[in-house]
Amino acid sequence: MLPPQEDRRWVVARQMGVRHAIAKLAPELTGRAPPWDRASVEAAVADYRAGGFEIVGLEGDQFDMSRIKLGLPGRDEDIERYRAMLGNMGACGISLLCLNFMAGIGWFRTRTAVPVRGGALVTEFSAEDAEALGPTDIGVVPHERIWDNFTYFIRAVAPAAEKAGVKLGLHPDDPPVPALRGIGRVLTSAEAMAKAIAIADSPAVGLTFCQGSFATMGEDVPALVHRFARHIVFIHVRDVRGDAASFAETFPDEGQTDMAAVFRAYRDIGFDGPIRPDHAPAMDGDPRHDGAVAGINVGYEANGMIFTVGFMKGLMARAGAH
Repeated sequence: MLPPQEDRRWVVARQMGVRHAIAKLAPELTGRAPPWDRASVEAAVADYRAGGFEIVGLEGDQFDMSRIKLGLPGRDEDIERYRAMLGNMGACGISLLCLNFMAGIGWFRTRTAVPVRGGALVTEFSAEDAEALGPTDIGVVPHERIWDNFTYFIRAVAPAAEKAGVKLGLHPDDPPVPALRGIGRVLTSAEAMAKAIAIADSPAVGLTFCQGSFATMGEDVPALVHRFARHIVFIHVRDVRGDAASFAETFPDEGQTDMAAVFRAYRDIGFDGPIRPDHAPAMDGDPRHDGAVAGINVGYEANGMIFTVGFMKGLMARAGAH
């Protein structure tokens, strides 16, 4: 991890008035041990604090979750590491973990440099193009097996989250299709998210409300905020045009969602947790990324994020939220 003074994104975040951070502490990003190691988490907290930020949550797979998600030998050892990580988070004052259960393939797009307004670049997904790629080396994995693996995992880690005082925010699958290159996807609808929360049956397990994912599902996003009001622990702000079979990311002010209505809904339910911009377009001066999506190589560039944070602040002011 770069020292904060050497990373432009840290500088512009401070300039925008951002004081809290959502981090990913995977060893390939930090150069340190995975966060099941207490000293590694403590060092990251110190780094961010020196840069003017408090880590309020972690997001994504903090270490290789393949054995857990695919139900492979060794998953019990990995679950114990996950439980240790939750304990370390609680001890270090990090109270949120945004997690997904996308096995084999994380968030996925078939094009990653699609020109939109003014030549900005966004990502795009086509289920037809994805199907043409054929199965991965993992082979075919039925979605029923993924549900079984999710159930085994979430019931094993929820008690540790409760003990640590950490909220687990389940993120919908992106894209929310029934299967991707032969691998079943399960968190693909509002009903599936409700089922996952019910399976966990824990006050520590809630929802990461990713607006873009729910929009591609064809859901009424403002209405869904009210439906899941007591479960929402984290919010991702982005928008799209299209549906699960074919969609493109957009600037937050020209997608298909009534953003003002969504932010009024957040105000109405009294949401006061973390909220962040997600998958922003790459604007002039941002790097261009072609090829496969991998981690944060697309959708997380500084200029697009600056635009989205400003847009969010305007919506919050308009809604009378604080």
